[in-house]
Amino acid sequence: MNLKKINFFQKKAADFNIWTRLYQYYTLYILLKPFIEFPFYNIKIEKKAKLDKNKLYIVAPNHISYLDVFFVNMAFGRRLAYIAKQELFQTETWGQRYVTKNIWRLGAFALNREKVGLSTIKTVKEVFKANFNLCIFPQGGIRKNRTIENINGGFVYFAKTNKIDIVPMAIVGFEEYNWVPFIKKKDAALKLGTPISYELDEKEIVDEWCKQICEMSGYENKNC
Repeated sequence: MNLKKINFFQKKAADFNIWTRLYQYYTLYILLKPFIEFPFYNIKIEKKAKLDKNKLYIVAPNHISYLDVFFVNMAFGRRLAYIAKQELFQTETWGQRYVTKNIWRLGAFALNREKVGLSTIKTVKEVFKANFNLCIFPQGGIRKNRTIENINGGFVYFAKTNKIDIVPMAIVGFEEYNWVPFIKKKDAALKLGTPISYELDEKEIVDEWCKQICEMSGYENKNC
């Protein structure tokens, strides 16, 4: 894979395929569960509402760890593509190239948080064309302060322009990593909320997302 020739902001529907899904299963069930969940965490998955199996959704989690992408896949259990900040696609060092290659294979593509480009907008449409759901983190980056604030409205824009409802998801218990295997397993939870209609106005969507995340996680809501 020649990373220098890749436009990380753009993918076609054909790029979201069976190989993407198999790679997601590989990272989740071969790497994450045996080496992270089983030794270190007791993870509970909760679903507040039954999701329509015939609909596509935008999954919008809070963001508290580098493992959140895998946790979203674990809880949601459907085809997923991911929007990731463009900084994750830097390729100057070996470590950066390794991260870039793997998140690209997972179905991620880049977003300029300062100005959403046309390539990203088109790629979101290709995601839904491929019958994949979309994961985007409204907080933009990792926040470990147990508060919900300064929410980026990009997830609302993508919901409205593509007429896709939003599923809030609370990731709880990974604010601090557990480094003691087996002896002291840490409790954690992945909670899927009630879908929010894209037909609501932007403020209503953001307020409802914040409300559900705070109710499911116990975090303080500073966005309202």
